[in-house]
Amino acid sequence: MTIASSSPPSRLPLGDATGAGTGTKSRTRRPAPRENQGDGRLAAVFIAPALLGFVVFLLWPTLRGIYLSFTRFNLLTPAEWVGLDNYVRMVHDPIFWDSLAVTVEYVVINIGVQTTAALAIAVLLQRLTQSALLRGIVLTPYLMSNVVAGLVWLWILDTQLGIGNEIISALGVDRIAFLNDETWAIPTIALINVWRHVGYTALLLFAGLQAIPGDMYEAAKVDGASEWRMFWRITMPLLRPVLAVVLIMTVIGSFQVFDTVAVTTAGGPANATNVLQYYIYGSAFGRFQFGYASAMSVALLVVLSAITVLQYRLTRAGQTDLG
Repeated sequence: MTIASSSPPSRLPLGDATGAGTGTKSRTRRPAPRENQGDGRLAAVFIAPALLGFVVFLLWPTLRGIYLSFTRFNLLTPAEWVGLDNYVRMVHDPIFWDSLAVTVEYVVINIGVQTTAALAIAVLLQRLTQSALLRGIVLTPYLMSNVVAGLVWLWILDTQLGIGNEIISALGVDRIAFLNDETWAIPTIALINVWRHVGYTALLLFAGLQAIPGDMYEAAKVDGASEWRMFWRITMPLLRPVLAVVLIMTVIGSFQVFDTVAVTTAGGPANATNVLQYYIYGSAFGRFQFGYASAMSVALLVVLSAITVLQYRLTRAGQTDLG
């Protein structure tokens, strides 16, 4: 007679049937959803035209210009490598430094007047009225090209036939040669560009003001704060990041002034409005000194980069006081 064994049958540990040890969970990698892969391809399709334009019209010309700044090139003969000769010439060129000084004068007048006027307009739009029609009227001069704006003001300010000088003469004041006098020329060009751009700058600041919570002003009114005090204690601190970005944009644009000078004074009188961009243009397309013009362009790029970094850090453009 056979006696059955009393030893219990062997059992697999819990979870072994599924291929995982006791107390562990199976980990499997899930493939990325096809929808995300499709979104990536679609994004690449939309980005491609802008990327192509950036490479063709910005990156490649910049790299080409940096290379030409170390050469002597006049379009008629192959570029000849001259090393730092163009930069040495630039350092010893009095016209270059005079053009830079004229440009800085223009930038100071343009930025000072434009920023102050734009900030005042934006605050008035935000505190008194938010009419879309009024905003459209403010933006109207910006819809005009720089060339057209320059020509219009050239006719208005003409010493003999301009309506501006006709009004001045009717008031018993001597006519002013706004664009033909060394003292008046740069301030006049700066104010022409202020007139054209101030509406656009004001709308950028107005958009920043819209992000400031209205209950802050209500609480300040309850505490008895005046409009002037609210402007300095609430508006300016909270608008700082937007104002910083606007200043960076306007400074870069101001250093690149060209159109208005070209159609009104052509750098005169006596180089009083010979801004740096106009001098670069004259060197390249007037005297065919493309290597030297490229060196001045690179110098302008370095100056603008340094100013942008300095502005960004001093104004703390990447930070906000909104909690």
